[in-house]
Amino acid sequence: MLSSPSPCHYYTTVYTPRSSFFHRSDSNGGGFYFFKVSRIQTRASGEPTPELNPRNHNSKSMALLHHLLNESQSQPLNFKPEDLEHPRLSAEERVRLLELSLVRNRTPQFPGSVYVQSPSDADVASSLPPLKTLFRDGDFDEDNDQEMIMRAVEIRRKVTAEIFMEAMRKGKFGITYSSNLVSKLNDFIDYVMVEAASLKRLPEFSNSNFNVRAKTVIHDSNVVPLIRWLKHNSLSYPQIGKLICMSKGNLESIIRLANWLKSMHVKGRYIGLAMLKGGESVFERGSEELDEVFEYLERNGVRKEWTGYVLSRCPQLLSYSFEEIKTRVEFFLDMGMNDKDFGTMVFDYPRVLGYFTLTEMNEKVNYLKEFGLSIEEVGKLLAFKPELISCSIEKRWKPLVKYLYYHGISRDGMKRMLTIKPMVFCVDLETTIVPKVQFFKDIGIRDDTIGSMLVKFPPLLTYSLHKKIRPVVIFLMTRAGVSKRDIAKVIASGPELLGCSIVHKLDINMKYYLSLGIRLQQLGEMIADFPMLLRYNIDVLRPKYRYLRRTMVRPLEDVIEFPRFFSYSLEGRIIPRHKILVENRINMKLRYMLGTTDEEFEKKIQAIRERRQRFESAVVNDEFFNPDRDIDDDFTVEQTLIDMETEAE
Repeated sequence: MLSSPSPCHYYTTVYTPRSSFFHRSDSNGGGFYFFKVSRIQTRASGEPTPELNPRNHNSKSMALLHHLLNESQSQPLNFKPEDLEHPRLSAEERVRLLELSLVRNRTPQFPGSVYVQSPSDADVASSLPPLKTLFRDGDFDEDNDQEMIMRAVEIRRKVTAEIFMEAMRKGKFGITYSSNLVSKLNDFIDYVMVEAASLKRLPEFSNSNFNVRAKTVIHDSNVVPLIRWLKHNSLSYPQIGKLICMSKGNLESIIRLANWLKSMHVKGRYIGLAMLKGGESVFERGSEELDEVFEYLERNGVRKEWTGYVLSRCPQLLSYSFEEIKTRVEFFLDMGMNDKDFGTMVFDYPRVLGYFTLTEMNEKVNYLKEFGLSIEEVGKLLAFKPELISCSIEKRWKPLVKYLYYHGISRDGMKRMLTIKPMVFCVDLETTIVPKVQFFKDIGIRDDTIGSMLVKFPPLLTYSLHKKIRPVVIFLMTRAGVSKRDIAKVIASGPELLGCSIVHKLDINMKYYLSLGIRLQQLGEMIADFPMLLRYNIDVLRPKYRYLRRTMVRPLEDVIEFPRFFSYSLEGRIIPRHKILVENRINMKLRYMLGTTDEEFEKKIQAIRERRQRFESAVVNDEFFNPDRDIDDDFTVEQTLIDMETEAE
């Protein structure tokens, strides 16, 4: 043993034959010194003297070592019994020793290390200080010890994660996939860590270390085969990680629920989503309880083959009990829906049944009733467009109503818009409706006309401005002959044109009219007079035009003057009225022939008959008193009759 000359410090130098090191420790926690020796010499005094191994490349260190050895030989050794125990350590050293005591993998060691660096080594217990020395009563510090405990838990968590990744690699999973998945399994790693610690109480695991117990917990849980099964069913690793954590260790419930979803025709890629959105309570429910819920829905119109689609779009239904589902179904049935309407509504928009609270749905139904709709009409409206339930009253409906009222649309007009095209109340005001209204203003339509136009054709607000509305306007002005002066009139009086396909409707009709001999400018004027001219089917237009030219023997100018001719039924109006004119030897313009009701048409024909009779009676009387009239008077009579008919028109 060697001693130092200082009376305030005590050193202990220990020679370890295995490592050929002297270990010298400072009793005041000053640190450790290690001296390597090659052999032991015995002096006359009987004390062993280490013979230093010459090292020419480190002469300064060796000179200092010689000086320390010479001083230690000249001073007697004084030490206390407690100095033989493990010294008091600084905070950094305590953290380092804690890591060495708990880590799993072997860390790199420098040559000449005294402490064994891994618990897996055989002599770890003898080389490392016991963990109790890190929490001595004498130097108790609540904050530091709390930090040490949290540090120990964190180290155990990392060790458990490493053990789990090793089990994943044995299960033929790649390193990247294992690392990504473990990063999503924090709660399950904690569960394994707690279960492994609790196994210490069992007699068969009382003498086993933490690593063995953690491996046992992971193996018994069958989590690795479960991960492979979930991955085979198209679940991503974030979904798998969240599912395992949601199960709280009851991994069998995941398989049971996934098999039930498969039996309900839920596709593989939606199985994980349905389980995640269903909530933690769904793992505690049995298959019988879930079957009862969906059998009730099937009795009320939701077909069994629709169940997979409904669950895929609204997995929140899994979290509701039978009583809650029954209350929601009765909410819609009380509005007058039958089973067929309810079933198709749920299929069209599954979230209408399980995503919103009953309070929200009641508020929206009451708001829709303020437009003058009855509860039955609201039920029909929701059955036709259930997406209305998803719209916010404050953020969507109230701003839209205010905007429509500003453009002169009354409550009755809004009611008409709501019943004809309820989707208008589902679109965004700022991004969808306002730009379209501004476009109509830019082409010359007045504000008061815009309101009536929207009430007349509400689907206009649901069309795309850049893909539908603007291209049709450009087509009318460039290819259909509509002038810039008349385009506002065309759109205002015939907004339905904006819903027609350019390729399959407008262009075909335009080419047909031009093929009849109508010039482009004339066609533009015809469209300005009757915008719906471009909406008719060619198969309907062709027989009418053929009858006009061949049977009625009318010129093309009659159609150019009265383009509404194509809007009347050939069998119901054109042919019957033409026969009446032929029978009565009357000729009329198309506008007066077709543009009146049957009663007005009969009155007009009767008036022409009476005037003709009066005229013929006057002619007969004139012939009786003038028998020597000129032969050219017959032409005068006929011309007079034509003039009378024209005047009657």
